Amino acid sequence: MKSSNNFIAVIIILLTVYWSFSDITPTVMAADEELKTTDFSLVNALYHLKNISQKTHHTGSPEHKVVQDYIVNELHKLGLETEIQQKTVINKKWRASTTPQNIIAKIKGTENGKSLLLLTHYDSNPHSSLGASDAGSGVVTILEGLRAFLAKKEQPKNDIIILFSDAEELGLLGAQAFVENHPLAKNIGLVLNFEARGSGGASYMLMETNGKNKTILTEFLNSNPKYPAANSLMYSIYKKLPNDTDLTVFRENGNINGFNFAFIDDHFDYHTAQDSYERLDRETLQHQAEYFTTSLNYFSNSDLTNTNSDKDYIYVNFPFTKLLTYPFSWVLPMFIIALLFFIALIFFGLKREKITINGLLKGFIPYTIALVLCIGLSYGLWLLILMIHPQYADMLHGFTYNGYQYIMAFVCLNSWILFKIYNTCKEAKTTDLFIAPIFMGLVLNYVITQYLPGAGFFIIPIYASLLMLAILIFLNVNTRTSATLFAIIAIPTIYIIAPMLQLFPVALGLKILFVSAFLLVLIFGFILPVFHQQKKKNNWQKITGLTTIFLFGLATFNSGFSIDNKKPNSIVFIQNSDTDTSYWATYNKTLDGFIKQVFKDDFTEGNLPSIKGKSKYNTNFSFHKKTANKNFSTSIITINEDVVIGNERKLIFTITPTRKINRYEFNNNETIPIKNLKVNGAFYDNGKEFIADEGTLLIYQMANSDKNITMSFTIDKNVKPNITLNEISYDLLFNKKMNLKPRSEIMMPMPFIINDAIIVSKKLTF
Repeated sequence: MKSSNNFIAVIIILLTVYWSFSDITPTVMAADEELKTTDFSLVNALYHLKNISQKTHHTGSPEHKVVQDYIVNELHKLGLETEIQQKTVINKKWRASTTPQNIIAKIKGTENGKSLLLLTHYDSNPHSSLGASDAGSGVVTILEGLRAFLAKKEQPKNDIIILFSDAEELGLLGAQAFVENHPLAKNIGLVLNFEARGSGGASYMLMETNGKNKTILTEFLNSNPKYPAANSLMYSIYKKLPNDTDLTVFRENGNINGFNFAFIDDHFDYHTAQDSYERLDRETLQHQAEYFTTSLNYFSNSDLTNTNSDKDYIYVNFPFTKLLTYPFSWVLPMFIIALLFFIALIFFGLKREKITINGLLKGFIPYTIALVLCIGLSYGLWLLILMIHPQYADMLHGFTYNGYQYIMAFVCLNSWILFKIYNTCKEAKTTDLFIAPIFMGLVLNYVITQYLPGAGFFIIPIYASLLMLAILIFLNVNTRTSATLFAIIAIPTIYIIAPMLQLFPVALGLKILFVSAFLLVLIFGFILPVFHQQKKKNNWQKITGLTTIFLFGLATFNSGFSIDNKKPNSIVFIQNSDTDTSYWATYNKTLDGFIKQVFKDDFTEGNLPSIKGKSKYNTNFSFHKKTANKNFSTSIITINEDVVIGNERKLIFTITPTRKINRYEFNNNETIPIKNLKVNGAFYDNGKEFIADEGTLLIYQMANSDKNITMSFTIDKNVKPNITLNEISYDLLFNKKMNLKPRSEIMMPMPFIINDAIIVSKKLTF
């Protein structure tokens, strides 16, 4: 009977895990289900998506104009007038620049309050991403959502501004152009931004506010989202990611609050040629549609005058309530109350001889061993896996195609370790063993109160554990039903923490699996009475052990590449026009057939000293090889003005390409003070003086409107600028001088880097 009761408890736990995921994921409507004209149609949205994600459409590409025209035409069909805002801007953080072309439309409201902005970007990532998820999903969510909204023929109270921004992938440049230069930006009260960092999974709500979150959170809940996925720790995680979104510009440059609705699962598709119409999860798109519909219906008619607040709130997904919320100010009192309850329970446990001093002290030994072993083994084992499978290093996302299998394998491995350790403690009292996990949980919550109050919801599992401990101390629970009872009490603990076991490695890469191990030990400790049976060995050790072997075997079997899971690779050709030398270079750690057509022999490991590979994750070239010079022409540099006034020298020059150039990189070879840095009339940081360190001075992506670029700056008259210009074109594979064979069907261009490119480098002489 005990065994069957333990089985029921495990079923409750597994169902709770499923529940925690299903509560934040909508189901797609049946194809034959009838819709009203005022309902969001997934079929319509997918029709748009298929049309705009046929080819890569990064800023400056021919297809970029095709997608722009498509969006404008669809807005016209909805009866909306459109505007193309064209303005050169420079992003100070990334030193990136272009001339974005934003698509803007407006729905007039009945009142004169603050406007609601609907935001996404329509450019894809250079140079190979199809951009179906990032951010084609946002484009079609807004297009179809607007159609359904306008079909109601009800004029909203607030003006609704629609912004399909350009050049987000280059450094949030379209959003910057709008916020800093467009008059409509001055009256925006709230932004709804739709984004993606993968191609599936739940869409998370991430708030951005310069103030505190009570008002904006309350308004979000008032909009009655059907499947909210959010917690107050998420924004902290988001800020640690190596990228921002357009909404960041509105918050930082315009002091405008807003919501990001973004999904991150299947991260391996992000910015790749596999970010396609076929691979976008339909449930994920439905989730974006749910957010859009509920948010637009509510915020288009609500008061957006002031969304700031003087209070911060904890919020977390919770059973039956969608989101559990309470003030940050409760975090410390809840910790103190839990601590007092803990001390009181130990006192009564000792008095009632349910706890012994010697036993509770010994209980720290298995828990400490479990923490160290699970965290250490998870960290070290992943390093070993990278050595066994060096091809994983070429997936710069840090998340492999079999990543979910690895997550499950590590969860089962660490569960096996936990069962193994606590099976050796079957003679110990459950109450004695239970003290250490609760104590460690309290220590964690104390740290949270001091440094990360947004994670204050971790106190809730402590209260659940204290309830279990109180039952063990004060009640003589029937051992036949105790496991089931404790599993029911543990539902909030599992519901809150279980999704994070996947969230952390998906968001931050599989290198972070040790964090999942830490969280698993926490969960296990918090629900220890479910599994620990005094004087009886737990048979779940065998099950988790066998499952671990199976999952690691499955992950190993799926460690290769295929048509559906392509291998990322890279080749670039680099010509130094000053020395008449040329090189092949690659970012790949492992060389495949595509790369070996130029890296057959005589290649050198490491980066090129004269050309530093530029990548999102600061990745350098892995190998390079000297090759014959192809004598590509360089751009024409025309000095428009070179004057000395006082102690300052002002330079103005124009760069005119002699071949198709997609991107110019200006790299500083020496540290130099510069002011009034300007490109195509746009100032860097309003012309303020800054110290240009060695490295990237400016990156300019050529837009469709650009024939050339004009650059100017002011320096000390005694300083001679030492700048290298890299002229980059994405035509390596089809340039007649190169004669390269195309990739096989199981390969694709590596994302996050300059790839399939011809780079012609030369020093600028002034």
